[in-house]
Amino acid sequence: MTDAPMKLTVVGVETPKWRKQLTSVVSHALLIGASILMLYPLLWMLAASFRPENEIFTSASLIPSSWSIDAYFRGWNGLRTSFSVFFTNSFIISILSVIGNVFACSLAAFAFSRLEFRGRKIWFALMLMTLMLPYQVTLIPQYVLFRQLGWVDTFLPLVVPKFLAADAFFIFLMVQFFRGIPKELDEAAMMDGAGPWRIYWKIMLPLSTPVLATAAIFTFIWTWDDFFGPLIYLNKMSDYTVMLGLRTFTDSTGTSDYGGLFAMSVLSLVPIFLFFLIFQRLLIEGIATTGMKR
Repeated sequence: MTDAPMKLTVVGVETPKWRKQLTSVVSHALLIGASILMLYPLLWMLAASFRPENEIFTSASLIPSSWSIDAYFRGWNGLRTSFSVFFTNSFIISILSVIGNVFACSLAAFAFSRLEFRGRKIWFALMLMTLMLPYQVTLIPQYVLFRQLGWVDTFLPLVVPKFLAADAFFIFLMVQFFRGIPKELDEAAMMDGAGPWRIYWKIMLPLSTPVLATAAIFTFIWTWDDFFGPLIYLNKMSDYTVMLGLRTFTDSTGTSDYGGLFAMSVLSLVPIFLFFLIFQRLLIEGIATTGMKR
């Protein structure tokens, strides 16, 4: 009698429930610890804006020994110009930059993605090549040009280039998004007698809200945080932005008000935080859908 071959069946052993819970607790603890470590400088600056001046650099605690809002009043009105002027200037430059970038870059992206013209691929490649140029390379020629135009000491050098589609990154981002919109919509609109401008205004823009919001958010944040550009083109304190206003709190030849500096630094983060909080859904959607076929 021949023995039949024995078959061994390996039964999977299920992971105990307590081990899964322990892994989840450890993972969350590590993530929370990393988050606290990353947020510590920001939390320390927030605490420093409320602590007495003599304790700012002598304590690493996040809880001040005594709370005071004097630094906020001192920082807001402590300079020759009220900080409200700096906030107003920053808002003007940032909002105009957002409008210019969204309109001009979307128009250029529509041309590259939808219109047929001679040398389109060459011009698009040249536009992408400008992404590799550091800002410092074009700084001196731009300054000479703006000086000859009489734009130095005005907001024009910081705003006008935005209306000329100078940010190639946003053009590339929008081109990738526009290519995911079916061209059948353009053909149907052309059959109804719509021209390129109407297709851009009535079809492309309403369908491109996520990528437009992404460009608007990044433009606002980058413009609001820009220090180098206003430092070069703005010389009058009445034209200073928030970033230049923060610099005036530290003086190597005199007394520096670090309490007012940290207080105004905290306030300078509020517009960026609110702008991101309001449009974060569109930002995530715009980044997630860019370059994807629909």
